[in-house]
Amino acid sequence: MTNLPSPLQIGMLIYPGVTLLDFVGPLTALGTTEKVHLVSKTLAPVLSDSAVSIVPTATFETCPADLDVLFVPGGLGTAEVMEDAETLRFLADRGSRAKYVTSVCSGSLILAIAGLLDGYRATTHWSSYEVLAALGVEVSDERVVVDRNRLTGGGVTAGIDFGLVLLAQLRGEPLAKMSQLAMEYDPAPPFDAGRPEKAGPEATAMARSIVAEVHARTLTIAGRRASAQAPRARG
Repeated sequence: MTNLPSPLQIGMLIYPGVTLLDFVGPLTALGTTEKVHLVSKTLAPVLSDSAVSIVPTATFETCPADLDVLFVPGGLGTAEVMEDAETLRFLADRGSRAKYVTSVCSGSLILAIAGLLDGYRATTHWSSYEVLAALGVEVSDERVVVDRNRLTGGGVTAGIDFGLVLLAQLRGEPLAKMSQLAMEYDPAPPFDAGRPEKAGPEATAMARSIVAEVHARTLTIAGRRASAQAPRARG
């Protein structure tokens, strides 16, 4: 009989306006052998930005105190979370002990606001590089960034790549390759338009318009944080 490894404890934050694929991609890549906690303030269903509701499995109080992985996805609700003191306290607490602190898309902005990316290099959705930099984080345009025990993925679909990189870190490359094969993750997109420099100005402007309001709010929040920290830095 094969001895299976003990399941890892993975806490995935979910919140109103979360992008569904931001956490479903990593969740699929990680497979079904780990213990995943979908964490929210309450156990009430949470409406994603795709109009699909997610049922949490744990609250801030019932989520294990010691996690192997803390994960934060992005979404149109990012700005609200960045200003939610209760959520930020939860992340700062669990993140202070988690073996890996991770995110996809604009989830890295939330990690940064919670103080969990200070001194680390990270990535985010291409439209949010400016915000992440304003939060004092060294920004990279890589699809997945690994800096010690911080793993961050770019926008949305990068969550699949992120999940496979994380699985390789946790369980080894052979299992990660098996997961990729099981998903038949062999991307061959119909257009070479996955980055602004490839998509051209018209498509880029259309994409920016979708996230313009969220981007403006998150940039304002980042500016407030920078202003609040400036006196301490001078002192």
